[in-house]
Amino acid sequence: MTDSSSRGRKGPTAVASVAGLLLAAGAAYLGLYGFDSFGGSGGVASGSDTCAMETLPDEAHDTAADIQAGGPYQFPENDNTRFGNYEGVLPDEELGYYREYTVVTPGLDHRGERRIVTGGGTETDPEVWYYTDDHYESFCEIPDAET
Repeated sequence: MTDSSSRGRKGPTAVASVAGLLLAAGAAYLGLYGFDSFGGSGGVASGSDTCAMETLPDEAHDTAADIQAGGPYQFPENDNTRFGNYEGVLPDEELGYYREYTVVTPGLDHRGERRIVTGGGTETDPEVWYYTDDHYESFCEIPDAET
């Protein structure tokens, strides 16, 4: 005879397995479609992240002035060079549309993580300006870089 008390009852292992599968499915969905699909913070491609020049570090102002003057740049081998947008955070454009410039970080003896990336227009009068302080993981658009 079968014990009727164990019939239809799921063990803790089965419940944990189902919970684990649900968590994995949710994580996979977010990984495929991105957190931005839910209105979270993403790159500028969503068009929601902007940063006024007054909110950026003083060194970003210096870099913006250098860009508008056509240089000279602190890191001439690296600044005013093509930015490929390989991370795909910025809006898709043709290769060569974006250019990058170092925003100096005081106290560092290397370029650091801060950059201004420009797009379109000319080298001294770009159409769009972006700032990143985490080496291209996220950007904010600078709407007033030329004012």
